[in-house]
Parts: sequence; C-alpha cells; structure tokens
Amino acid sequence: MSPVIVNQIKAASTLLLSPVSSDKYWACDMSKSIALLICDTPMASVLSVHGDYHVFFTDLLHNAGMQAQIDDIQTKCRIDAYDVVHKMNYPTAEQLEQYDGIIITGSKASAYEEIPWINKLVDFVARTATMHARIKIFGICFGHQIVARALGGECVKNGGRWEVGPTPITLTPLGQSLFRVESATLHLQEMHQDHVPEVPETFHLLGSTDVSKNQGMVRFTTLEPPSPLDLSRVHILTVQGHPEFTEAVVTKLVYARAQSGVITPETAQDAIRRSGWPNDGVSVIGRTILGVLGLTR
Repeated sequence: MSPVIVNQIKAASTLLLSPVSSDKYWACDMSKSIALLICDTPMASVLSVHGDYHVFFTDLLHNAGMQAQIDDIQTKCRIDAYDVVHKMNYPTAEQLEQYDGIIITGSKASAYEEIPWINKLVDFVARTATMHARIKIFGICFGHQIVARALGGECVKNGGRWEVGPTPITLTPLGQSLFRVESATLHLQEMHQDHVPEVPETFHLLGSTDVSKNQGMVRFTTLEPPSPLDLSRVHILTVQGHPEFTEAVVTKLVYARAQSGVITPETAQDAIRRSGWPNDGVSVIGRTILGVLGLTR
C-alpha cells in the first residue's frame, strides 16, 4: 500500500460525526443501497440449489428485515452485485456516491495472496474507507481478512487449524453491546483456516474463539466507542463467520471438502455433529448490518 494511502487512512481515523440522540428501536422509511463485492462462486452443488452470494446476502438482509418487522424490506434494501474476481468490476467514484454500504463476501482464496484481483480489492477497500468515509463497510470471512490487510492489519494461515460449521464465539462486552444481545456467546457458521491474528489499530475486538482470537472487529467514526453506543457511529464492521450461510449450505461444503481432502474426516465429523446448533447469522448479524445502515436501531 502506498505511503499516501496510509497517511490518508490515519487522517480519516480522526473524523468526527454528530451522534444520534436516541438508540430506541425504529424502522426507517428511507431506502438503502449496497454494493456487494462478490469474491467467489459457490461450488456447483450449492449454486444449483441455493444460488450464489448475491442470493445469500439478499436472503440474509431481507430475512433480517422481516424479523425486525420492516415493511417492504425488499424495496428498502437494494443490493447490486460486482464481480471483483473475473471481471474485476467495481463501482465508479460517481456510482459510489449512490451507495450507503459495501459488503465484501467470503472466498476460497486467501486474503494474503499477492495476485492482481486481490491486490485491487485491497486497494479499493483502503481508498473507499479513506475517501468515502460516509459509506459503511462490512467484511465477511475473507472480507474480514481483506479489511484487516487494507487497513493496517494482516491475514495469515492459522497453523492448519480449521473452524468449520456452527461455532460458539465468546463476545467482548463491546460485542454484546454492539450486537445488542444479553448472552456472551454468539453462534455463527464458519469455514476458514486463514485468520486475522491481531486487531489493527483504530479497530476494536468484538469476539474470540480458542482457535481464532479475532472473530470480528469494528471501527467507529471516532477513535473510541461512542457512549451511549449508537450503530450510526459504526464505520466498518467485520466478522470471521458466515452469517449468510445456512446449515444446508455448510453441510454440502463440509462433505465436498472432506471428500477432496481439504479438511480431515475428523474435522468434517465434528462439524456434522454440531448440526442443529443455533445460528445467529440472521437474527444478530443481519439485523446489526441493517442497524448500521440506518434501517433499524
């Protein structure tokens, strides 16, 4: 990353935005637009039955909106897909001004790879975070790792250790407050062996597991978390898990990756054993994304 971008990032971290006075739950009448940066294509057996990442994230946010009793959520939350792998297609600077948020999806690729499409993605995230601070940024799994790499952190292999299937995550007090849950444990579907070992400067940790310390992080529009905590003050939110994955999708991935030798039979069996465990993807992460966008509070 160039020194100019690094300096821009440091300067952007000092931005202050006016707080919203109330954190009472409400539904917004305004519509929101999201640019979905698609970083992978699901394997054929998943794609043919469950769709692609555009479908996954549309379902995630629309289902979260219905749980939050948002009227006409399908029209209030528009999601435009961009193929950043094969076409290396991104919103133009003019198009970016029309978006309220950006979501970076998961991928079978590794965020630390020095290849053209990943390097372009890292640069885009760094520039957007700096030059378009109004836009909310969400990173999911690989996207979480890309955000870390783009904004002062790193992604590395985790010693061959995988996290697969429904995974209990121990939340920090900030994580509990941000996600508005009483429980200190969050359950998300996971499918990764790379991880973000540390929390980059200007970010705050949301949760951990024994395998991966950084299970999610947040950067606010101020250096320190606002008090009281207001979702409108979130600038960047990431999670290592896959809130968009259903159990059916993960089960197919587990069997396929075990058959191909990507994960061990023991890892696969352990993941299948946890089938039926809770999944807070829609009810917690999906609703939090909507809250950060201003569709709920």
